[in-house]
Parts: sequence; C-alpha cells; structure tokens
Amino acid sequence: MEKGFLDKVCSIVGNDNVSVDEPMKKHTTFRIGGPADYYVTPHSGEEAAQVIKACREWKLPFYILGNGSNLLVSDKGFRGVIIQMFKNYSEVSVDGVCVTARAGALLSKIAKTALENNLTGLEFAAGIPGTLGGAVVMNAGAYGGEMKDVLEEVGVLSGEGEILRLKREELDLGYRTSVIARKGYIVLEAKMRLQEGKREAIASRMEELKEKRVSKQPLELPSAGSTFKRPEGNFAGKLIMEAGLRGFSVGDAQVSEKHCGFVVNKGGATALQVRELMQEVIRRVEETSGVTLEPEVKMLGEW
Repeated sequence: MEKGFLDKVCSIVGNDNVSVDEPMKKHTTFRIGGPADYYVTPHSGEEAAQVIKACREWKLPFYILGNGSNLLVSDKGFRGVIIQMFKNYSEVSVDGVCVTARAGALLSKIAKTALENNLTGLEFAAGIPGTLGGAVVMNAGAYGGEMKDVLEEVGVLSGEGEILRLKREELDLGYRTSVIARKGYIVLEAKMRLQEGKREAIASRMEELKEKRVSKQPLELPSAGSTFKRPEGNFAGKLIMEAGLRGFSVGDAQVSEKHCGFVVNKGGATALQVRELMQEVIRRVEETSGVTLEPEVKMLGEW
C-alpha cells in the first residue's frame, strides 16, 4: 500500500468512505471481479476532484464507477483506486419541467421522479440498469429514446480537475458516444428538460416497456446488459443466434438462451470465462456473417 495515500484520501472523504482490497464482485451487476486496492465513495464533485488529485500525486491509476452495470472486472482485480459515484452521489430534484440529478442517481429513480411530477420524456430510461453518469457518457438509449433527446446541460470534471458546464450542443452525442467519453471527462450531474404529461399515460408506457424488457431479457441472471454494440444495419443478438451460439457456454459464462445479445453469469462464472466466451462469439459471428462485433461491456483490471 502506498505510504500516506490512505491517510490523505480518508482526510478528504472520511474513514467510512474508504476501503482497502474491496471485492469488485460486490459492485458489478455481473457479480464478478477481484479486489480493488482502494475503493472510495466521495459525496461531491469537489471531493472527487481532490481524490483524483491525490491519485495523480501518488501516481495511482483510478477508475470512476457508477453501479457497475456495464463492466467486467478481471479476476485479479484492479491495481489502483475505484472512485464510486453512486449511493453517496444520487440526489434528484425537479424545477418545473426540468429534472436535475447527480451522476450516481439510477436512471430508474430519475424516471420514477419524472412520473411523480407528471413529466414525460424519460419513459425509455425506466428499465435501464445504470446510473446517470454512465448513461450520459455513452448516450444510453432503449426503445426509441436516447439521453440526447432530454439532456439540457451536463456538469463535468475535466482531467485538470476543473468543473465545466457543457450545453446540449457541446455534448456531441452519438450512438453510444459523446464528447465526454472522448475527452475523458467525469460526469458530476445533468439537467434534463422534459415535457408536461398525464401520469396515467406515462405510467402505462413505463409498464409496457417493463413488460417488453422482462419478456425478452434475462433479468433473472447477473449480466452486464447488452454485451456487444449494435452493428450498423443489424442486431448483435440476431447474428449470434444465427451463428448457432444460443446457450453456448464457457464454464458458468453463457450466451443467454432468452436473448443472445446478453452474456450471463449462471452462478460461478469468472471474468476470464466471460472474456473467452466473448472472444469466441466474435470469432464465430465473423466467420458466419462477416460482421465483427464490438464489445459494449468495458473491461477493467489485469488480464
């Protein structure tokens, strides 16, 4: 352990918000991952900036984590600092037709707040299992809606530790990308502009999308959501199914029998098994269709 670093970070966020050798399987929706050297949960953008400054001072790698819904952490873990902007950083507020939320707020919580205030526009996000921060970075979307449809302004932390406010037109939001992703900014909060609507209609649409999700996706098993990005003009799940890979397994890692676009953990899957399965899926799909699938799941740690 780096001398002085632990004391420094504890002085910034408090002893209760720092742990050492923290198992990452407790913090990813895959329920997979070895220990992180340090695990820190700041309460504010200012605290996060100070923690990052300390990481740079001690030359320690760091990774910003939400609820771990799009992440595969290696079995060996992460040699560095995980900064989790989630439970301590999840307030949501409403002002007229605008909803402002901090980066750690779950999309489901934000959508529920919109419903309670008779605001429409976030129905698509109600079932996405991630936090606002990750959703903004990758312009998350589902069922015809995307974050770019509602975002008004985003507060970010730059690599130099400066807090910036980016307007909608500065975000350059595209399919699973943004200026935030390209420049390595860290999302602190976002303001979304919605529209007035009728609560019954909003609730009905959310329920309809929830039923679609439950019927088509393997929500009963740990996964990281859609494993591969959607290839242009096609669907990853369809190509995987056509390659004969429905139910294909490596150990306890499996291509879901319910939806081939998902890799699931049947209980004891290792990160290495998931990675090997993904590599085989990419190889077989390319062999059968000529399409090279690109992982949507981020990989972190030593491989």
